[in-house]
Amino acid sequence: MSLDPALTAWSEIPSAYPHALSEPEKLLAAYFKSSTVGLSILDAELRYLAVNQTLAEINGLPAVQHLGKTIGEILGPVAGTIEPALESILGTGEPVLNLEFSGKLPTRNEVGHWIIHLLPIKNAHEKVERIGVVVIEISEQRRLEKSVHDLTSQLRKEMARLQMLLEVSSILSADWNVLHVFRNISARIRRVLLQEYAGLAIQDSLTGALVLETVDFPLGKGFLSARPVIGMNTPGGEVLRQRAPMIFSREQLQTYDAEITRQTLDEGMQSLCCVPLLRPQGTVGILSLASTRSDAFQLDDLSLLNQVASQLAVAIENQRAAEEIARLKQHLEEEKKFLEGEIHAGGKFSEIVGESAALAEVLAKVATVAPSDATVLILGETGTGKELIARAIHRMSGRSQRNFIKVNCAAIPTGLLESELFGHEKGAFTGAVSQKIGRMELANGGTLFLDEVGEIPLELQPKLLRVLQDQEFERLGSTRTIRVNVRIVAATNRDLVRSVADRHFRADLYYRLNVFPVFVPPLRERREDIPLLVRHFVRKFSARMQRNIENVPTEAMEALTAWSWPGNVRELENLIERSMILSEKSFLRVPLKELFIGAPAAISPDNSFSRTLENAEREHILRVLRETGGVLSGPDGAAHRLALKRTTLQSKMRRLKITRRDL
Repeated sequence: MSLDPALTAWSEIPSAYPHALSEPEKLLAAYFKSSTVGLSILDAELRYLAVNQTLAEINGLPAVQHLGKTIGEILGPVAGTIEPALESILGTGEPVLNLEFSGKLPTRNEVGHWIIHLLPIKNAHEKVERIGVVVIEISEQRRLEKSVHDLTSQLRKEMARLQMLLEVSSILSADWNVLHVFRNISARIRRVLLQEYAGLAIQDSLTGALVLETVDFPLGKGFLSARPVIGMNTPGGEVLRQRAPMIFSREQLQTYDAEITRQTLDEGMQSLCCVPLLRPQGTVGILSLASTRSDAFQLDDLSLLNQVASQLAVAIENQRAAEEIARLKQHLEEEKKFLEGEIHAGGKFSEIVGESAALAEVLAKVATVAPSDATVLILGETGTGKELIARAIHRMSGRSQRNFIKVNCAAIPTGLLESELFGHEKGAFTGAVSQKIGRMELANGGTLFLDEVGEIPLELQPKLLRVLQDQEFERLGSTRTIRVNVRIVAATNRDLVRSVADRHFRADLYYRLNVFPVFVPPLRERREDIPLLVRHFVRKFSARMQRNIENVPTEAMEALTAWSWPGNVRELENLIERSMILSEKSFLRVPLKELFIGAPAAISPDNSFSRTLENAEREHILRVLRETGGVLSGPDGAAHRLALKRTTLQSKMRRLKITRRDL
């Protein structure tokens, strides 16, 4: 009789009781030689009755050393994982399948993973006397799964970081102003690093001060102050010195005795990460992230934040370059605006008309002082041409190729004069939405003409005095000192000596302005220049109005020369322009009587002038009557040519005793 193959298999398996094998065990016998499946038989006391070679290798002990020992003695603490299932089988007789467990066997240095099937082996009385254990090791599979999981997680992490960098780049491409978009950038970083606080400190390009310009701290308690200057004894200062990113724990933060660090700790921050914003020319700022978690930032986060910081640094540099271009453009526009107002005529005194001795004396003084850089104070009544004298000084000086900038101190409201002269920074006052370059700065290297300098308010005079003495000032709202090389030419029609005595003008400023005084005489003191001025203005307005005026009546010229001209050259110019509008054909019609209107008593015409004016008017009417053949009415009549009503002309003729015989 031949042996059962299953029993033959069992006979090759180490067994404490080979003769005790039952029919259910024979079903497992064929697998005992498997190289991938571990098999064993346990008794009711959970002792090993039989073990195949595969399980012995899994457990790390020879098969013979298993026999008669409990699973606790072989498996150690891992046995506690499966003992409840074994006890359940002994009680219920039901198999337990696909039980997965993990643990560290006494013979191994790393955690293993297994799937087991527990099969009850019953006797003839259906009582469970032994348990068959099928063990399949899945440690390598789990390691592969973990590797795949870790790789997938790392890939997701890298994808999230790349997406964040792409979004930051997109935000900065749309708007270079980092302060405007910093909160959006911080929100993108928060998706990856989960920080509670983000701050951006920018280093001033001139002073080197590191100023916290903006923060994103939605859950802040309010301990952090606004726009603090970050000192060198701070984490930010340390990063600035090292020019490398750094991570600080709460314990490290406590070692810095700085107000901003204490405020950060008061906010409950447990960790801080600071990254410098580097450019080839130096550090432009620092990006800081803080968290209430102690291990919020890892070393591999620094590489990511370096890339963010690099984009921020480029954006800040681009913004500064754009601001500088805008400033230079504004400067050029301001220069153009002022330069377009200059008169580019030939000759040293081409704009100044006159041959009188009084005017020649003034021009001699101008020629003397112009080559120097001395401050000039031009005095004279309103309308005498003080600005023309100032321009002549500039043209004859070594600064003639640079700017001539004019400021009318009386035409600018007191509250805006400081900004107009010295400029202001953005936010210096309500309405200062951008930086403004002052006219003092525009005149750098050239000449600044302060017209009506006597109208400068007292509170602004010390700042002007400082420019005269030290050639330096600060813009409104700024602490940065700006040095300039400006020649000051001032003009006024006020008695500054009386203003100093009345404490309306500083004495020290007066003395600094009055280095070289030039007095421009009024027109009544140089009457011989009036005919020249009349002809000059007639030519000027003829070209502008496209008129052809060839004749100025002798009587009108005599009347103009005899008038005292309280408004000086400006009054004469305005009268000639009005005369050009009223004139027809080729002769100039001068409305002489308008000179009386509004004239002060002190300068009212005397009887001789009245007689001269009356004679001039009589001769003018007679000339027109003769040209019209004595016709008063109609489109070609004298009344129409004189721009008078016929009845008004007849009244004037009676008053001036003009009759038909006079024609």
